[in-house]
Amino acid sequence: MRFLHDVTPPYDLTYNDVFMVPSNSNVTSRMDVDLTTPDGVGTTIPLVVANMTAIAGRRMAETVARRGGIVVIPQDIPLDIAAKTIAKVKASDPVYDTPIKLSPTDIIQTAEALIVKRAHGAGLVVDEDGKLVGIVTDSDFDGFDRFTQLHNIMRREVITVDPSRSMHDIFNMLDAERLSFAPVTEGEVLRGVITKKGALRSTLYKPALDASGKLLVGLAVGINGDVGAKVRGAVEAQADVIVIDTAHGHQGKMMSALATARAAAPGAIIVAGNIVTAQGVRDLINAGADIVKVGVGPGAMCTTRMMTGVGRPQFSAVYECAAAARTMGKHVWADGGVRHPRDVALALAAGASNVMFGSWLAGTYESTAEMKQTADGRLYKESFGMASNRAVKGRTVQESAFDRARKEIFEEGISTSRMYIDSNRPGVEDIIDDIVAGVRSSCTYAGAASIKEFHERAVVGVQSSAGYEEGRSIPTSW
Repeated sequence: MRFLHDVTPPYDLTYNDVFMVPSNSNVTSRMDVDLTTPDGVGTTIPLVVANMTAIAGRRMAETVARRGGIVVIPQDIPLDIAAKTIAKVKASDPVYDTPIKLSPTDIIQTAEALIVKRAHGAGLVVDEDGKLVGIVTDSDFDGFDRFTQLHNIMRREVITVDPSRSMHDIFNMLDAERLSFAPVTEGEVLRGVITKKGALRSTLYKPALDASGKLLVGLAVGINGDVGAKVRGAVEAQADVIVIDTAHGHQGKMMSALATARAAAPGAIIVAGNIVTAQGVRDLINAGADIVKVGVGPGAMCTTRMMTGVGRPQFSAVYECAAAARTMGKHVWADGGVRHPRDVALALAAGASNVMFGSWLAGTYESTAEMKQTADGRLYKESFGMASNRAVKGRTVQESAFDRARKEIFEEGISTSRMYIDSNRPGVEDIIDDIVAGVRSSCTYAGAASIKEFHERAVVGVQSSAGYEEGRSIPTSW
């Protein structure tokens, strides 16, 4: 990447402060762009979901990995529970959505609580032998008591899909039958669910898979406690990436934790952070990190900069840190500060190999938070920062009441934020579509067919706030 007019600004920049200049390009179609990331993680799109408790869980992990990204399971989850979560992700089909299985004797109330957790919005009713016997959706519940058993209302005639059929054929079949989804069955075995849009997406994305063909998933580990035991547990749980995570990553305790982690898992991919300086990158890599997370204070749920004055504008932090990592043959992830697809593209232009974020995905079906509803019927989920009072309460539940109370006094981060479900983009895949479309187009403007080429060819300029505002669309007339 180079700055327009070859003039590097003497001050730090956010994503809003910069724009990308189009270059002469021989990449004529966004479909010619390969977004496989260069950091060796195995992601086929540059998207990492942050280890936030309200966002990163099993449903999010399997859905994102099917489209080529990776989710990092939070460190606050007990290791045995995290291991079960990873096992379920690994057991998930790499192509078809995981079905919501219900019993004929389950009641409507149970079904309602579950089907809002999947974008396809359906529950598949199976008998004791696992054979598909019916299907229910929201529309089937109208006019019935919430305690009505499903065998009384389920639709018994179900059109299914054979997994041997091509995605092109599946799409055409669903289109002809005017169906938005269908169960996938192999003989009498229920394998999953395929939506009409999912069939299309399967031709546009490559899943992020491990060496055995299972979906990728990461696990975060804190720097406190027995780091070696936690890292060994993460390896035993088959986590593909281990993230050594703390808000202030450039400290002696992180170096010690990294050395311990590397000794405990010599062959693992270890990510560490967060830092915002070249020296921080060098120190973490020398201590054992393969990838360094860059970002202090840019997250939507983070109040660090307002509370402490500490942090750094994210674009400049990524630019400097990526350059330092590159000289050592390593990579950085840009963590936080993205609000639009353009920000993801600019992070990659600055040199990041992957872009990490969480709050953007909080208001989706797949986030771990429970679905709630306002008085006027608007759906939302609650998100919170990982240094907030709410997170601290969860993290210190095993400590004494006195110690918990002391720690809760000093908090950084928002404890409750409503993230509304966008009716036009209610699922994480809808947001991924927007991001990937934007990043692919950015690459074509730069004449780049890969992320590596994109960084090499990108030309970035600096703009005023008026310049940024000029680029925003106007949804209504002025």
